[in-house]
Amino acid sequence: MTNSVLDRCPDAVRAYLALAAGEGRTAATPLFAENAHVTDDGVDYRGRVEVRAWLDRVAGEFSYTTTPVAVDGDADSDRVSVRCRIEGNFPGGVVDLDYGFRLDSAGLLASLVIAPVVYQG
Repeated sequence: MTNSVLDRCPDAVRAYLALAAGEGRTAATPLFAENAHVTDDGVDYRGRVEVRAWLDRVAGEFSYTTTPVAVDGDADSDRVSVRCRIEGNFPGGVVDLDYGFRLDSAGLLASLVIAPVVYQG
């Protein structure tokens, strides 16, 4: 994935989004800390084993593309939020999601919270 929006993100965030956007979603597992915590669609996954199972499930559930559109944070931050447009063969076909990343001291993904964007107005 080449996307200048991500240029200022930490390496693990850029790598996760590149792998999550393609067929190699499960290859993202080593980017997560051993005790990582992921929240997606209101469900929590704790530790690499559960994160790997979540990545496996997501990989087979729908076909979709991920386009990062905005970033809050930078490569020197341990917290980064990336807004992405997701388009695919899931109900509704298009959704904007916020990916809230927190990194540990080794630069691994300690937590990831994925939530739909709520637009005001």
